[in-house]
Amino acid sequence: MAEEITIARPYAEAVFRMAQQGKKLEQWSKMLRFAATVAEDEGIQELIDNPQLSSVQVEDVLLSLCEKQLDDEGQNLIRLLLENNRFKLLPQIFDLFEKLKAESDGVLSAEIISAMPLDAIQQQQLVAGLEKKFGRKVTATVALDPELIGGVRIVVGDVNIDASVRGRLEQMALTLKR
Repeated sequence: MAEEITIARPYAEAVFRMAQQGKKLEQWSKMLRFAATVAEDEGIQELIDNPQLSSVQVEDVLLSLCEKQLDDEGQNLIRLLLENNRFKLLPQIFDLFEKLKAESDGVLSAEIISAMPLDAIQQQQLVAGLEKKFGRKVTATVALDPELIGGVRIVVGDVNIDASVRGRLEQMALTLKR
């Protein structure tokens, strides 16, 4: 997974710069969302992996499928990814593009992982605390992980805040081993 992100990052950054310069961030967001959805389709993955089809045939099928949703630049991205056997990275490219777009808008994405379901008030309080800490608007997604035992773990970019019981137990175990 980390390797795919590493490979996808330059593509996402290049597309983001191009979209930003052309003032087409929203248009590229829509195109990448569509292309990522296509790339995740099992039938499309089978088509790409089919040894009986040439790369030109695969490209023709994909571009005909996407022609109404992608402009010329979007189609060129598809060609480039197919040529480099990286079409399957479109979901990661889309995710990274969206993160870059949010950062340029001054918005941070946070993932809140909780041991138990959080109600709306708890989520709002956590987001408000994160906005205060980082000095920027924060959008959050919430996921459940019962293995945390209690508390939450929050990931904002490279920052990992572990306020879970499991995290504290692991920290105590490390301290005792020293």
